[in-house]
Amino acid sequence: MRLFNTLSQRVEPFTPLGEEVTMYVCGVTPYDTTHLGHAFINVIYDSLIRYFRWQGQPVRYVQNVTDIDDDVLRKSREVGIAWDELGRREVARYKDDLNALNVAPPTLYIAASTETAKMIELIQALLAQGHAYEQDGWVYFSVKSDPGFGKLAEAAGYVGYDSWLATANERGNFPDDPRKRDPLDFVLWQGQQPGEPAWESPWGPGRPGWHIECSSMIVKYLGSRIDIHGGGSDLIFPHHTCEIAQSENATGEHPFVQVWMHCAMVGLGGEKMSKSLGNLILVSNLRKAYTNDAIRLLLLSHHYRLPWEYTEADMQAAAQRAETLTHAAMASVQSSAQTAQDADADEAITSAREAFCQALDDDFQTPTALDALETLGEQTLAAPTQARVAALRELAGVLGFRLEA
Repeated sequence: MRLFNTLSQRVEPFTPLGEEVTMYVCGVTPYDTTHLGHAFINVIYDSLIRYFRWQGQPVRYVQNVTDIDDDVLRKSREVGIAWDELGRREVARYKDDLNALNVAPPTLYIAASTETAKMIELIQALLAQGHAYEQDGWVYFSVKSDPGFGKLAEAAGYVGYDSWLATANERGNFPDDPRKRDPLDFVLWQGQQPGEPAWESPWGPGRPGWHIECSSMIVKYLGSRIDIHGGGSDLIFPHHTCEIAQSENATGEHPFVQVWMHCAMVGLGGEKMSKSLGNLILVSNLRKAYTNDAIRLLLLSHHYRLPWEYTEADMQAAAQRAETLTHAAMASVQSSAQTAQDADADEAITSAREAFCQALDDDFQTPTALDALETLGEQTLAAPTQARVAALRELAGVLGFRLEA
C-alpha cells in the first residue's frame, strides 16, 4: 500500500512499524453531532481499517472524544444542561449514526475528561525540559523553545509565524493573554474559571488544553510512535502541529507519526460544512430519506484528499448505485453446482479483485474501487453465479456495505 503523507507531501510506501497497525483519529467534540463531515472522516478510516484486516493485518485503533472543551461548556450553558450530560447525549447520537452507517467501533474510544492524569504527566515532562512554563495556575507550551515547530503546518501551506498566528487566532487562540510569553504559545493546562468543572493538578485546579489530550492518549494507548494519525484537514494547524511539538519533545521520539493522513473538508453552498457556520447536513436527517448503504456510497465516491460539496443530485445518484449493487448481491442463482475452481476461473471475479485492490493500494482510491465493485455487480446481474454473488458481497463488505433489501 502507498499513502499520501501530509508531512512529506508525497505518496509513500506504507509498512507498519510492528505487528499491528497503530492508528489514531481525532474524534468529535460532542455538542452538536453528527454532520456529513464527521461521517466522511469516520467512513474513510473505517474502510481503511476493514481493508487492512481483510488482508490479515491487525489494527489497534484509538479515537478520542473531546468532552471537556470551550464549545461544550458554552453549549451546555445555552441549553441548560450539565456539560457531562450534554456530552453523553451527543456521543450517544454520534455512535447511533455511525453504527447505522456500519462504522465499526474503534479498539478504544476514550473521553478526554478521563485522561487528565496522563496529560499532567506529559505537561510535567515538558516543563522539566524547558518547553513549557507556568503562570498563575496556567501552563503554556513555548513555541520558540522548539526549532522544529510548524513543520507540518509549513508542509501543508501555512508558511511562517505571521500565517500561523493569524490562523490560530481564527481558531480560538487568545494572542493578548497577559500570561503568555509569546502570542502563539498554546495552553497545556488552564486554571479554573467560575462555573466550570475542574481537576486537581500541581498548578492548582483547572482543566486541560485541547491539544494535550491527543498526545496523552496516543502515548498511553498506542506508544510513543504510531503508524497513522488521521483527522480532518482543518486540524493540520494548529491542532496536529501542536501535537507534534508536545509529543516529540515530551518523549524524544522523532517522528512520532509515520503517516499523517488527512481527510478533506465537505462543503455545502460554497462553504465548509461546520457546526460554527450552521450549514450542516445531519446524518440523522439523511437516514430518514436514504438507506445507510446509499449514504456510505456517497461518502466513498469521493477520494479522501479531495474537497467536495454535498448536493441532493449526488445523493440521489448514490442511492441508485447502492440499489443496483444490492440487487446484484441478492441475484437469484439458477445452479448450485458451482465449485471453487469455477470461481477461480471466472475472469469477472479475478479482474474485479485486481482492480479493487490496486485502487485501494494506490493512496486508498475508493471511487475507483467502487467502479470495480459496480462492474462486478453488472456482470453478476447479467450472469449470476454463486461465486460472483459471494465475491461481490465480500468486496462490498471490505468497504462496509451491508447490501440488504
